Amino acid sequence: MSGFKQIFPMGEKNDAYAQYFTGQSYLAVLTQDNVTSYNVTFEPGCRNNWHIHHLGGQILFCTAGKGWYQEEAKPAQTLLPGSVVNIPAGVKHWHGATKDSWLAHIALSVPAEGASTEWLNPVTDQEYNKL
Repeated sequence: MSGFKQIFPMGEKNDAYAQYFTGQSYLAVLTQDNVTSYNVTFEPGCRNNWHIHHLGGQILFCTAGKGWYQEEAKPAQTLLPGSVVNIPAGVKHWHGATKDSWLAHIALSVPAEGASTEWLNPVTDQEYNKL
């Protein structure tokens, strides 16, 4: 973590969602009233599975480190502090740290009645190592 400084708490090991991640992530709840938001911290090489937010969507605010965001059938985008990604409902995507950097982002769930997240297959090493 040398040189990696974040402004929000790192939280605890993300054991509740570990099955949807390759590598170690950490989760800190920031808000739960009206709008849910979390600080998600990824160790180098950690990424979440492909997933889809049904109805509300999600917004990512990168706050520290370096990572990737990728939508299905599109090239990956680099995430750096200050990057903001607005993910519309129904878009298959994944996000995570680069191989050699930690990543922290705020994940904000866009409120919608009946909103849910559908977790899909892991991002393969072959897909990830191309980046």
